[in-house]
Amino acid sequence: MNIVFMGTPQFAVPILEMLHQKHQVLLVVTQPDKPVGRKKILTSSPVKSKAIELGLPLFQPIKLKTDYQLIIDLSPDLIITAAYGQMLPNQLLDQVTAINVHGSLLPQYRGGAPIQYALFNGDEKTGVTIMYMAYQMDSGDIIRTQAVPIDVKDNYQTLSEKLSLVGRNLLDKVLMDYEKGPLKSVPQDIFHVTFAYTLKPKDEVISFRKTSSEIINRIRGLSPEPGATAHLKNGVIKIYEAQKSDIMDSKVKPGTVISTKKHLIVKTLDGAVELLQIQIPGKKQMSAQAFLNGQTIIHDGDVFIEGNES
Repeated sequence: MNIVFMGTPQFAVPILEMLHQKHQVLLVVTQPDKPVGRKKILTSSPVKSKAIELGLPLFQPIKLKTDYQLIIDLSPDLIITAAYGQMLPNQLLDQVTAINVHGSLLPQYRGGAPIQYALFNGDEKTGVTIMYMAYQMDSGDIIRTQAVPIDVKDNYQTLSEKLSLVGRNLLDKVLMDYEKGPLKSVPQDIFHVTFAYTLKPKDEVISFRKTSSEIINRIRGLSPEPGATAHLKNGVIKIYEAQKSDIMDSKVKPGTVISTKKHLIVKTLDGAVELLQIQIPGKKQMSAQAFLNGQTIIHDGDVFIEGNES
């Protein structure tokens, strides 16, 4: 089939590769390049990099809702979307059938961060939904789903990779069925809708006033990108991995650094967590044990502050 593909993050790359192998990809639509890091280096999306590698035509509209005519003019059989990042306008959906690969078991976790929220909430399973696109966010009829268990060691990267491959294979089967005739689909149960809106900077900040499990799950959902943020009065650190600690100190308040000797341990609401992988400003990610050798930034008794404290 002749297909226009729309996607942006690494999650969408295996799906694009499959479509390129089995169909005619007329155009790849992805988000505009964005500044990344402290030096704000303009960076292509993973989908753009893959499209260039495959020699496919690219389109990066700033606002798809007003800049979609090129897609209509190509007269594709289908639009396939996977974590594109912009709403498809009604005028486009009225002209071309669109099918979406979504990283959750809809109607759970509609929105731009379904994989992160499954981890934040400590879910034991999630999955992939193949669905028709509708104008309201992730509200289209469901074509097929497949559940995926979440391992306790999964973070955003590992779970995203699993879901991407499941989504690729599930979409492949759906497209083979689509070529044979109309697909069966079912409306979503509106009484079970939940949302996973695109993350904002405040969502990346760790509060040690929460339970150890909640903190660890938040870190898992933010690792390795963008990383969880924790604030000390003398600086900010990024946290990429943590685990529960048996060390207890019930006399100190949550956020207090209990130990900086061989392990970096912080009090939580119901216990303590050991920070395993961190990053301090101007340095690369490292193990907390390596950081503690000779460091003068974090001391026993220091307290991580909440984002709204000064």
